[in-house]
Amino acid sequence: MSASHFQREILEQPQVLQRLLENERLAVEEIAGTIRSRAPRFIVLAARGTSDNAARYGQYLFGAANGLPVALATPSLFTLYEKPPRLQGALVMAISQSGQSPDILAVIEEGRRQGALTLAITNDADSPLARAAERVIFLHAGQERSIAATKTYTASLLAVAMLSTALAEEGFRALESLPALMSEVVASAPNILGAATQYRDIGACAVISRGYNYATAFEIALKLKELAYIVAEPYSSADFVHGPMAMVERGFPVLAVVPDACVAEELVDLLRRLRERGARLVVIANRDDALALAQTPLPLPAGVPEWLSPLLAVVPGQLFTLGLIEAKGLDPDRPRGLRKVTLTH
Repeated sequence: MSASHFQREILEQPQVLQRLLENERLAVEEIAGTIRSRAPRFIVLAARGTSDNAARYGQYLFGAANGLPVALATPSLFTLYEKPPRLQGALVMAISQSGQSPDILAVIEEGRRQGALTLAITNDADSPLARAAERVIFLHAGQERSIAATKTYTASLLAVAMLSTALAEEGFRALESLPALMSEVVASAPNILGAATQYRDIGACAVISRGYNYATAFEIALKLKELAYIVAEPYSSADFVHGPMAMVERGFPVLAVVPDACVAEELVDLLRRLRERGARLVVIANRDDALALAQTPLPLPAGVPEWLSPLLAVVPGQLFTLGLIEAKGLDPDRPRGLRKVTLTH
């Protein structure tokens, strides 16, 4: 049986990151210079679906590393309600692998109309979005045949990280280590695929993290929903204990992403509480104390800074989803009711 597009594109991600670093560095540095000269007071990020999860990562990174407040755009205000907010003094940024969605395009067009600096991150350099924005970061991911995005997601994260690094006028050295580190994670694919088979019968689960990997929780949950048809709900650990914790009973599956960072102690404490309640824990982490609490530990390479960990932590989630799909006899390249390009207005 030949590999699915979904599987091939998961495994291709280290090469995609390498291409992006090699081909777009100078353009990103030039864009960062333009942004510094325009001195925006805040960022408005527009995206849908998987790209929206990349935007969540941008909220944390541009805020922490660059001191810029970041808001997620509300595209319906620009289209259905025709009541766009004031964007003067903003960097208006859109993330879209296809660059086709009319509502995301409308945010960029309105940003230009109001005189804001506009930027598109896209995998199609000739898309309507790329043509509408003043500046473009091209993902260099190659054609993504899988309906569920994988390589364009991690490439979008890297594009955001490259821009943040260039804005801070720091070197790209930490970023340059990512393709090799991701290759290490991808090499664990057989173990992760095998581990996922014992969860073939689950119908619902929670996916938990915090901080930079809040985005990772959302992205893994999305993959479980759209491909394995599981009711997977993403949460910040801080929100989870404010109510959703009540649904956890013996055997309830929880997938947690625990980076080695300031959020780790809180997450490990939550894992202990979940273990006491009999939850089935799948833990993606580079900390031994977190992995030791899991029935299914999925280790990450050590020494990765938290701000870059989302690029690696999502890959075990992609592979875990693939293992579930295979165990359930589903076709990842033909998810129910979905198309590669979704046009929302």
